[in-house]
Amino acid sequence: MTTLSCKVTSVEAITDTVYRVRLLPAAPFSFRAGQYLMAVMDERDKRPFSMASTPMDRDFIELHIGASELNLYAMAVMDRILKERELTVDMPHGEAWLREESERPLILIAGGTGFSYTRSILLTALARNPEREIAIYWGGRELKHLYELGELEALSVEHPNLKVIPVVEQKEEGWRGRTGTVLSAVLQDYGSLADYDIYIAGRFEMAKIARERFCNERGAQMEQLFSDAFAFI
Repeated sequence: MTTLSCKVTSVEAITDTVYRVRLLPAAPFSFRAGQYLMAVMDERDKRPFSMASTPMDRDFIELHIGASELNLYAMAVMDRILKERELTVDMPHGEAWLREESERPLILIAGGTGFSYTRSILLTALARNPEREIAIYWGGRELKHLYELGELEALSVEHPNLKVIPVVEQKEEGWRGRTGTVLSAVLQDYGSLADYDIYIAGRFEMAKIARERFCNERGAQMEQLFSDAFAFI
């Protein structure tokens, strides 16, 4: 692991609770798509966040931080970022990184800002093999929580092999997409998951249910299902 001092080069409020933060590390760095960093608050307090940028991005690290009065854990990190314009990070961490040697089709599943984890994997996978079959399921309470849906839709035009499936819990007027949960959407779409690599970013309960149902009901292989970053979003 490497401890890096980073300058905060930009902070963008994507929604009323999600911030895009870009960091410029003071020294060279490396990581694998799907890994996360620890924001160092002090020696005993290190807070994990998935990296939304890719290993190909050599000049910056991008984070998507969901922070509000209901999430003081992340809000404290945002307060430091905004006040000091610097952040010390410890990286890389995590075992749920993209297995680039695999040529199996990919299913990426994200809830909320878990998208940051799947974004890094998606962009890296497309760069490595533009023809690889990929489906990304992204769920949120409302459409506004799918804050980078436009980016995904543009990628799907460029890559016909990429399927983008947005899912909202609360149906809005004019919404013609999927409603419910991302896990239900995947189960509806696949009779078998045995031949897929699956990467999941969401809450503990979501990943636990996904493992159980995907393996027991759809034949997913445990060694092809990755989700250890889901707890750190």
